[in-house]
Amino acid sequence: MMSNILKKIKKANLVGRGGAAYPTYLKWQAVKKEKNFPKYVICNASEGELGLCKDIYILENFPEMVLKGMKIAMDFLGTKYAYFNFNAKYYELVRKRLDPMIKKHGDKGYVLRVFKEKPSYIGGEETALLNAIEGQRVEPRLKPPYPSEKGLFCQPTLIHNVETLFNIAKVEEGTYDVKRFMSVCGKVKNPGVFYFHENYTIEKVLHESKNYPDFDFFVQVGGSASGPVFNMEQIKEKIVTGAGSIEIYDKKMDVKKLLSKWFDFYANESCGKCTPCREGTFQLAKLVKDNKKVPWKEIMEILDTLDKTAFCALGGGVSVGVRSYLENVVCNS
Repeated sequence: MMSNILKKIKKANLVGRGGAAYPTYLKWQAVKKEKNFPKYVICNASEGELGLCKDIYILENFPEMVLKGMKIAMDFLGTKYAYFNFNAKYYELVRKRLDPMIKKHGDKGYVLRVFKEKPSYIGGEETALLNAIEGQRVEPRLKPPYPSEKGLFCQPTLIHNVETLFNIAKVEEGTYDVKRFMSVCGKVKNPGVFYFHENYTIEKVLHESKNYPDFDFFVQVGGSASGPVFNMEQIKEKIVTGAGSIEIYDKKMDVKKLLSKWFDFYANESCGKCTPCREGTFQLAKLVKDNKKVPWKEIMEILDTLDKTAFCALGGGVSVGVRSYLENVVCNS
């Protein structure tokens, strides 16, 4: 039979906030049905993508809710073991408030270990995170098996983003109000993290956060590296599900500067596991630097290869911003 908390989570239609938007109750069911013990719960506070800062905002303002969400998950799975994975920079910002809370849970028999991850984008990928905690090379694993089957130390593991655990605590309390945290950054007057209904359009978020530009602009939504780009006529759409962020760009922004921002990020963050991503991201960054004009033909050829052959979503995500920028901004001008 479905437990009461699982029914509540399903009714609330909770999905992961790390980017994949996978239904939370299905993830819980998958780990619950596994017979091996011990099981683990992991809070993933890596947040290594450009433009994202909602996780640290939640941890600074609502750490008790995140820990409560972890405890609810642990109790559901019948385990006492959990890891709190931190971007190491984040941990230093919140440790004074969080450590006593973790100790309090420890006094009640819960084993919550803090893992301080060297800040990285690939470190936020769930299987790369498992490798990091285990002391292995930080790179993604082949799936299946999924973490729900063979995760940390080959045991069933439930991995959640900070915001999802916050929401689980809200659902259990009966105070979940279908809102989400959204980072707004870029060329804006009032950057920060805002808490709005998840059905808000991009336009409404910008107006209510007092960040609607007075110049021609375009936006990148869901992460300032992997997120899709939309022009001014497209912002009446709902903000995409997944990682909550909006970055504003001046439409006059230099194209090479924008592409360098994306390609340099991916080249620096590639784990090097697969040749297409390791060499492709390096060559993309080099192409922009070495040419006075943007070599679109060569760029698109490399992106096509990455889309088809990259081992994980990091390599496959390189093209999302570029293709949508080219279609929605450059070709729409």
